[in-house]
This record gives sequence, C-alpha cells and structure tokens, in this order.
Amino acid sequence: MKKMSCVVLAVLFAFVSIGCISRAWAESDGVFQPMLDTDTSCEITVIGSYSNFEALEAEFESFNEFYPDVELSYLKPDDYNNLLGAVLESTNAPNIFFSNPWMYGNDDYQAVLDHMEDLSDPQLGLDLECIRPSLLSLDDNGQLLMVPIFARNYGMLVNNDLFEKEGLQVPTTWEELLTVCEAFLEKGYASPMMGYSADSSGCLMNILVYPEVLAALAGDPEALRAANGMEPASGECMRKGLEAMMQLIGNGYINLETCGEIGDNYAEVILRFLEGDVPMMICTGDTVSGTGKRESQSEAFSKAPFTYSFNPIPMSEAGGYFVDSPSVEFSVNKTCDNLDMTNEFMRFLISRSELNKMASVKRLVTPTKDLSFDSVYEPFGHVPTERVLSPEVIGITDPLAVQVRLASYLVGTGAVTVDEAVSQYGSFEQ
Repeated sequence: MKKMSCVVLAVLFAFVSIGCISRAWAESDGVFQPMLDTDTSCEITVIGSYSNFEALEAEFESFNEFYPDVELSYLKPDDYNNLLGAVLESTNAPNIFFSNPWMYGNDDYQAVLDHMEDLSDPQLGLDLECIRPSLLSLDDNGQLLMVPIFARNYGMLVNNDLFEKEGLQVPTTWEELLTVCEAFLEKGYASPMMGYSADSSGCLMNILVYPEVLAALAGDPEALRAANGMEPASGECMRKGLEAMMQLIGNGYINLETCGEIGDNYAEVILRFLEGDVPMMICTGDTVSGTGKRESQSEAFSKAPFTYSFNPIPMSEAGGYFVDSPSVEFSVNKTCDNLDMTNEFMRFLISRSELNKMASVKRLVTPTKDLSFDSVYEPFGHVPTERVLSPEVIGITDPLAVQVRLASYLVGTGAVTVDEAVSQYGSFEQ
C-alpha cells in the first residue's frame, strides 16, 4: 500500500510539474494555452463608457479561435458612471466593466467596489509583470481590483518633417524649447505651439502646468496632504508651471487667438495639426489616438503627408515628464455568471501581445513596458525613470487636479494673474 501510494503521488507530482512547465513555457513564449474545455458554450458581456470598441471586438474574435462557442459582446449603458452600481445588481449583470482608480475610497462607489474580483490572485494567471508597475493601483486591503487596458499621458504632437525642413532639433530641455519656438516664429510660423484653449476641460494650459505640479508634490507627503486638503498656501506648487506657461504665451510662442479657432480638443485639434503648418500641437494621448483614422480625412495631409510623433513637453531644464496614468481599466464582476470563462478571457487579454495589439488598433498608449512598439509614442519610452510620474501613486485627488486645471485656464486666458491664482488655490469652482 505504501509503495502504491508513493507511485500515485509520484504520478500526480509529475502531472502537476508537467502542467506548470507547460504553462510557464507557453507564457514565456507568448503563446496562449486554453485552460478550460474549449467546447464550453456561454456568454460574456463587457460594459463601458466607449460608444464603440472595435479593438476589443477584435480581441473577441481572437479569443473565439480558442473558444468558438463563447459569445462575447460589448455594450455602453446610458449614464454609465451613475448607473454602474445598479447595473451590477441587476439580473443582466455584466462579466467585465470599465473602472477607475478614483472609485477607491469613494462611498458612492462602494457597491461597485464590492463586486470587484481581486485580479492579483496568482490562480487567475494574469500576466501582470508585463504592465508598468505605476499603473497598478491597489486598494487599502492590498487587492488589485482593476487592471489597465490603455494608458494616457500629456505631451505634444511634433511635425518631425517641419523640424527637418527648418534645420531644427525636437527640443528636450526648456532652453531648447524656447530656442526652437523663437526660430519658428522668425521663420513666419504664426504659433509654433498650438492646442485647444476655448474651455478649461482638456485645455492646453492644464497640459502644460499639471506635470510640473505633480513634480512639485511628488516625494513631499506634507505638501501633498496640504494640497489635497485645499489649503490656500499650497497654491505655490502651481507657480513654476504657471510662470513657464505665461512665458510661452507672452513671447508669442503660443498664439491664443489662433488656438481659439480650434473647436474641440479631439477631432479639430487633430485635423488642424494635419494641415502641416503646426510644429508642435499640445494635447493628450487620448487625442493622439484619433490621428490615424483622420489622416485620410485631411485633404492637406493626403496631398502632403508627413511624419509625426508624440513627445514630452520640456517645461524645465531637465526635460519633460511622462505623466503615466490609466485611461481605461477593466474589473471583473466576481458575482457574474460564467466567472471561470470570464477569468479565462482576462488571462488571454492581459498579456503583452494582446494589450499591445489593442493599443495599436486604438492608437492609445499601451500599459505594457513596450512603449517603443509604436513609433508615435516611442519618445516617451526614453524618459528616465525618475521623470515618470503617476498621479495615482503620488496620491493626487480629483479635487486637487480640478484646482490646477481651472487655475491654469484662468491664468492662461488672462482672467487672473499668477499671484492671484496661487493665493486663491482651493477656491476655484467649475
């Protein structure tokens, strides 16, 4: 009996070892290996705030190559954020849903958080190692309740061909930025730098100032506490960024009258840049995502295409910052039907190859460590680690970010001075 037990245990250990080796080989080789019965028939629903999600639907098709009888669908419920809790409690609750780090600690979203599965559980097999650590936000209990699908950052679209034509180098320091702006101005360019300036939401002013504020608060817990607490003295964290922004505007490097002709911070920013006469267009990575689709919509670009890239804005002598923040995150409803297959789809999706593929289709910033896979975003892959800032890791709250955004807009448009904005921190209202 003892010999038989030993033989049985040896066989079991052999199977377990082979399984582990096989799985490890598959993951290291980048090849997905199904872990469930491939004949399984079920439905999986993903809901979110996107009107359409072609990149995800392409992933559905790829997953169906392994599980042909699993029906996957994407839906956008009305008033997504406000009704998410009710949707998760309904009889047609989704399997996967969009989530955001600002939900942590928010009493209004406690019911939503209660539905989230801990995605850091090693039993799930998600390849979290491929994701930049600064994008993985844990709750107070150390659980990973949401995982990034796309990331966002701030910067400027650069017309590389214009720089080459005028014999200039893309700036990497503040002095270089001032020098190339002055050179473009002298060569007849009406606004060397442009961007959306008609409203505080998504305005170029915030894109310029916000990274500098993050840098001022990073590593200073007391200053961060005061800023999150809306203490007026904390307005000093905005001064450096506001003054640098006003130097660009005051020197004519950013012509707000010209910028004011742009009607929104997405499609019109892109189409204006594709005209080909703007050296640097200030925007977010979310805006950059729409460039590929709109190249064919631009008559000017179709006639005279040019190469472009998305670069950090060097607002200080040390260079620009990479503000690395999640754009879209997925959470799994732990009380959903077909949880095993839902987790199997997440295991398929959360991998270096699939996340990069989705980012490529959507032309958004990948959450993986492979920033160089898309030449448009490659410049951010060269930003030194010490200049990569994650608002979530630093501890920036939404009210703080709102104060910076509103102050930047009011200063940039001349409604208040830098000194007034600094002294009035905590009192700006949308």
